[in-house]
Amino acid sequence: MVQAFDLSGQRVAITGAAGGIGSETARLVAGMGADVMVADLEAPEPLADFLRSKGRDSVATALDTTDRTAAEAWAESCGAVDALIDCAAICPFDDWNDEGWDEVAERVFNVNLQGPLNVTRAFFPGMVERKKGRIALIGSIAGRIGGVRAAPHYAMSKGGIHAFVHWFSRRGAPHNVTINAVAPGPVATPMTQGEDFQPETFPMGRMAQAEEIAGPLAFLISPASTYVNGAVLDINGAMHFS
Repeated sequence: MVQAFDLSGQRVAITGAAGGIGSETARLVAGMGADVMVADLEAPEPLADFLRSKGRDSVATALDTTDRTAAEAWAESCGAVDALIDCAAICPFDDWNDEGWDEVAERVFNVNLQGPLNVTRAFFPGMVERKKGRIALIGSIAGRIGGVRAAPHYAMSKGGIHAFVHWFSRRGAPHNVTINAVAPGPVATPMTQGEDFQPETFPMGRMAQAEEIAGPLAFLISPASTYVNGAVLDINGAMHFS
């Protein structure tokens, strides 16, 4: 059973790797034996240095996932990868009546929806050719119930991720390519820092930690999940049941 969680010899590509969830996920899958290609708006060189210090192959790349051409170039530079984990996202806590909100909303949709679409399309052909691939995306409790403090652009974008996972799963399934997502509740990362979440009112009395999201993401690309496809895993400490 231990082998079901062994990623030795596998190559994993992670976007948003400089963020709380992305960096924890990169460290975890490297600890499970994978070589990890990491990308963010600024190349996460310190993270790649750390992974290499642990004996893993790792290359850091500067990438804007909203740029389809750049996403395709990154996929080509990564070579054959066994799994893609897309953690790139933004979550502005603004009001839709704020001045300039329309421009912010456009950026949210581009990063949170167009970005995952771009990287999925970029890596999918290679996975089809090799008849193997695992893709894991980040949804949210906001996509389930509108969120805890989320604005409408974020809730809509994460609901879109859930729908995309369901749509794409049947396109990848004939090629042994699976796609799944996690739907976390509020996570204690820089994205949520300073916001009034009142975690003492949550069922578990606290927010999730980034490593508690990294674990389920690692599971979704592991041999333990080979028949999991089209799932959106709720990770919210009993805040919501879907």
